[in-house]
Amino acid sequence: MSSEPPALSVTGLYKKYGQFEVLKGLDLVLYPGAIHGLVGLNGSGKTTTLECILGLQDFDRGEIRVLGHGPRKLHAAQGRIVAIFDTPSLNPNLTVRQSLRQALLLCDGAARKPAEVEAQLGITKFSDFKIKNLSLGNKRRASIAHALLANPEIILLDEPFNGLDAGGVDEVLALIKDLNQQQGTSFLLSSHQLPYLDEICSHIAILHDGQIAASDEKSRLLGSVQSTIRIQTNDNHRAAKIIGQQAGLSLQTNTSTDILLVNSEKIGPADINRQLVEQGLAVSEIVAERASLDSLFRRITQKPNP
Repeated sequence: MSSEPPALSVTGLYKKYGQFEVLKGLDLVLYPGAIHGLVGLNGSGKTTTLECILGLQDFDRGEIRVLGHGPRKLHAAQGRIVAIFDTPSLNPNLTVRQSLRQALLLCDGAARKPAEVEAQLGITKFSDFKIKNLSLGNKRRASIAHALLANPEIILLDEPFNGLDAGGVDEVLALIKDLNQQQGTSFLLSSHQLPYLDEICSHIAILHDGQIAASDEKSRLLGSVQSTIRIQTNDNHRAAKIIGQQAGLSLQTNTSTDILLVNSEKIGPADINRQLVEQGLAVSEIVAERASLDSLFRRITQKPNP
């Protein structure tokens, strides 16, 4: 964990919509230079969290600090933290270059030149195209160009991979990596698309039931994950009963007609296979899966709420 002061910290954040409490004491820390993924089920409060950080939503209680500035002085961080939400909100009738020049009027004296940002992002080739004629991936690149005009230290991205094809996803991933490595930009990425976050993030926070259920460097989080073993037999119902009686083994999901996912602390696939065969079961598949963000996420979100 970094010894530097956090670039962003959220402490004890509560937020209700009517009688529905979406955030229930959320704590979150983003360190300088980190690419931090915020993951959760749809409707878990990821976008609400970002909107509260930006002051777009009021919250009931809690504290947010951005770049050392407390609640009463968040305006001092204006321009140093920017956000890009799922649906790009640029004027569709302007060209990319016109849109950037218009945005420049809202920036302070430290703003970068549009041509410089265009070159950095590789969007010069379509800077004279109207935004309404761009692909979704290029609209997202144009939105990121807007954000970079202010030379921000923190960029919040809400569902940055939604609607993109494989090539568009690769471009956004490469862009995030480049900005992080070349400029030290800190990122908070809100997404439910776990494979992309697994690929790019240095830190992960899992939002579940209104709180952060797990948060740490990704390598630490995945190192804490028990081995997951994938099993298929000729009688999964009976296999589940046998597994449930073994110390150190537990079913990760309900019995399926196709597969069982089993958490194992120390027992390997060979030992489990032997036990099942000795009980007269035919094992057609037994594989130890690599610890992944997906397996950790499923384990946390499938736990029953207290």
